[in-house]
Amino acid sequence: MNPQLALMVGAVYGFLGVALGAFGAHALKARLAPELLTVWKTAVEYQLYHALALLLVGLLAAQKPSGALSGAAVCFALGVLVFSGSLYAYALSGLRGLGAITPLGGLLFLAGWALLFWAAWKRG
Repeated sequence: MNPQLALMVGAVYGFLGVALGAFGAHALKARLAPELLTVWKTAVEYQLYHALALLLVGLLAAQKPSGALSGAAVCFALGVLVFSGSLYAYALSGLRGLGAITPLGGLLFLAGWALLFWAAWKRG
């Protein structure tokens, strides 16, 4: 993923994270069971953390591009889709089976952080 795309995806994820957080706090508060509202909040938190991570990776890659930074950006972007997306879907539908794919998103997050570490190590 190129630096500009990482910055744009990070900005979109940040925007949507704030919007979805507000939606959960206001529109869903009376409609979801407390445990599903907690699931929603977890999805928002991880989305926002990784939106910031994408912005960081985009800024670093704009200074000195690397395959590791590009890979980290892809992992973070896909991780949000899989991890947060599956949690949003679960919270709205109540279908527990959707939670089965959530750990794949978590693995993508972990890979992204490992690649970011590797990129920093190589810059050393």
